[in-house]
Amino acid sequence: MTYLWLKAGHIIFVIFWIAGLFMLPRLFVYHQEATAGSEEAARFAEREKKLLKIILLPSIIVVWVLGIALAITLDAWSQGWLHAKLLLVLILSGYHGYMSAYAKKLARGERPLSGKALRLLNEVPGITVALIVILVIVKPF
Repeated sequence: MTYLWLKAGHIIFVIFWIAGLFMLPRLFVYHQEATAGSEEAARFAEREKKLLKIILLPSIIVVWVLGIALAITLDAWSQGWLHAKLLLVLILSGYHGYMSAYAKKLARGERPLSGKALRLLNEVPGITVALIVILVIVKPF
């Protein structure tokens, strides 16, 4: 029964985390299209900050804690699919960190990426999650 509760919680917080990772680059696109230093840009900076602090940070922490608890419960450490999944989750975690740092740059008025680049970055979570789901469900190795 514990395993099922861990699994349910893990999936719920993965959904929250990934939804936030989908939303954040979209906010960045709108933020960059706003005039630098404008009230509109300040509102986007505040929205991004809230998304990061209220949704994304708690979600990533719970995803990692429950994911590790699941791996321990299943004793899955020697399974190849879990190693591949962990690599992809580390990549997503790095992406999360990069997006968090980019939010701080935007809040300071820096705009190092184009809107097109941000739109492309928006695809990273979707592709990564698709691969993770395949690994977890199919367990190809």
